[in-house]
This record gives sequence, C-alpha cells and structure tokens, in this order.
Amino acid sequence: MLNRLISPPVFIAAAYLLFCFWYTNTGGPLTSTEVDAHLAQMKKDNAAPQNLNVIEDFMRRDTGNQFVMVNLIDLNPTPPNLPATGPGADPMALVDHYMAHMYPTMFLRASHPIFLAPVQAGAMDLLNAPGASDWTQTALMRYRSRRDIMEIINDPRFSERHDYKLGAMLKTIAVPTEPSLNPGDPRLLLGLVAVILVLLFRRRA
Repeated sequence: MLNRLISPPVFIAAAYLLFCFWYTNTGGPLTSTEVDAHLAQMKKDNAAPQNLNVIEDFMRRDTGNQFVMVNLIDLNPTPPNLPATGPGADPMALVDHYMAHMYPTMFLRASHPIFLAPVQAGAMDLLNAPGASDWTQTALMRYRSRRDIMEIINDPRFSERHDYKLGAMLKTIAVPTEPSLNPGDPRLLLGLVAVILVLLFRRRA
C-alpha cells in the first residue's frame, strides 16, 4: 500500500500539482486595504506622483491573474559613479548589481524573466513617439500577481538598489500586459513532461 502511495507516477503528479499551486496566484486580486497600504508606503518613500497614479490604477484594476512586464531599455554608456560599481563601470555592471537582489526576490514569488534579447536595429515602425526609436535591450518579466510586484517594490532593499537601475539607463519603458496566449507557460510544458513520464513508468510496470 505504501509503495503505491509513493510510486513514481504518484510522486510526479504530486510534484506537478505542488508546482502549479506555487506558480499560480491563489490569493485573488488585491483588496482595497492592501492597495491603500501599498500607496501609503510608496508615498512615504517619495514615489513619483505621475507614476503613483498609474500604479494605483494598475492595483485597483487587479484581476488576480499573472502578468508580463514588457521592457524596452536604452543603456547609458557613461553611468554615474555609484558605491558598489565605482567609476567608469559598464552599464551592465549596474544592471547586474540591481538584478542580484531582484532575481532571488522574484524567484521566491514565482516571478522570472521569460525573454531577454539585445536590440539589433532602430525601431522599424514608429508613430507619434519622438525619441523612441533607439533601444539597447528588451526584456519580458513574468510576475505571478500584482500583489507580488508590489511586495517587491515596497521591500526596503528594492529602494537601496533602484539607483543602480536608473543609473544604468538613458531611458526605459515598462508596460504591464496580461497574456491571453502563452504556449511557453511552464505549467503547460511541465504538464506535458509529467504526462509523458507517468505513461513511461506505467508502461514499464
């Protein structure tokens, strides 16, 4: 009986379900109380008023679903002298110092990059967006929920590193999107792998 409970197919199914539970937001949308608390914290940290209005709208229209931040980045070839990177640092050194905090914090919340790529040419299609033709890097960052990104932003360690992100860039655009189609979702890919493994173990049994 015990062998059946801990058989490979059962273990694989349990591990997959556990991953899905962790990877999926089960807390629902942000509540009004949570939104107000995050806003109060950001005002305390002197967040830019124009950004604060956008962030408030983003939080109050929370669907409870995952979202992907679409980033366009133009790196600064002569970043400022900051304590951890020193004078004459490459802009990616500042980015790396910033992301050394962000990656572990994101991964703990089932958030991670899904696409990183250098830009190969100027914008090939541009309409009514002066100054937006030249970029250096692109990135897509997956967040489990809006709650998760707000917890990251309001972490005091985020403020300590944020100057490195700003110093590494001449300009940037970050737009949150909610995917309607994502064939690369790990829950789908790992689900297919889990099914294949279960079938293989059953065939050998």
